[in-house]
Amino acid sequence: MAQSRSHVVVCTILRVAGDVLRFVASTWRPYAQLVAENLFLRKQLALYLERQVKPRRADDATRITLVVLSRLIDWRRLLTVVKPETLIRWHRRGFQLFWRWKSMPRGRPRLPADLRQLIADMAAANRTWGEERIASELLLKLGIRVSPRTVRRYA
Repeated sequence: MAQSRSHVVVCTILRVAGDVLRFVASTWRPYAQLVAENLFLRKQLALYLERQVKPRRADDATRITLVVLSRLIDWRRLLTVVKPETLIRWHRRGFQLFWRWKSMPRGRPRLPADLRQLIADMAAANRTWGEERIASELLLKLGIRVSPRTVRRYA
């Protein structure tokens, strides 16, 4: 599951990077060519809407690209397949994902509760053992590698 999730993230990043490259490349094209392409695409979209074909759900890369492009143009006038509320919802969701990522805890994850309890029990039962000895016993007997500083924290 984790591998497929990371695959989706990588594909999304690559697709967004491709959209960014296409956008940058379009800045070097003549204005008339961009206007003609825009008109061509609008005509196709009009046929699409005229036939009342239900659009596919947008993937993450499409959502990210539309949200970024919405900062550059008057997007409310241009939306035909996506409702304005949907684009605003995507924008809010993007900020939620960004802040969830920014507020993730830094550093190593904590030891499991049962291992912390085991360290505390070992320290209480063997008062003469120091953190080095407890860490060595955990490694030797249970194969659990814990640093003496970590043992000191939980002993």
